[in-house]
Amino acid sequence: MEHVKVILLQRVTKLGAIGDSVNVKPGFARNYLLPKKIALRATRENIKYFDDKREQIEAANAETRASALEISEKMRDVSVTLVRQASEKEHLYGSVTNKDISIALKEVGFTVKPGQINLNTPIKMLGIYDVSINLHPEVAVNVKLVIAKSAEEAQQQVSQESIEIEPPEDV
Repeated sequence: MEHVKVILLQRVTKLGAIGDSVNVKPGFARNYLLPKKIALRATRENIKYFDDKREQIEAANAETRASALEISEKMRDVSVTLVRQASEKEHLYGSVTNKDISIALKEVGFTVKPGQINLNTPIKMLGIYDVSINLHPEVAVNVKLVIAKSAEEAQQQVSQESIEIEPPEDV
């Protein structure tokens, strides 16, 4: 299969850093990297353009990274509770998706796009989960997600978890 050579304008996980010239599949370049302005086709003109603008691009990246680090510090201890209906065996009627988590985070004052939330599969059980959120290609933060049948049950789960974490006093 033929590949397309592109210059990365920002760090892309498992692909490369700013300024790297990488080969990618045409569809990935055409449908994701180029429209989102994450990369440029590696033509002579674009290579010259990138070399001329490299300092500005890296400075802008450093600035967005710094603001992402600032937000991650504020989000570090955030806990979000979602109340959902579930069966006796604690299976949810439906599931919790990136969009649900994004809405819950917005309610506590953080604007996070569903695409920034790392959730491999939708959550289908009651419980407490650590959810990773990518604020920047180089900055991620974990948020505690509590899914329960009621707000009271959610508080019980959280207090029960903190009891389990504390070491025994007689040690």
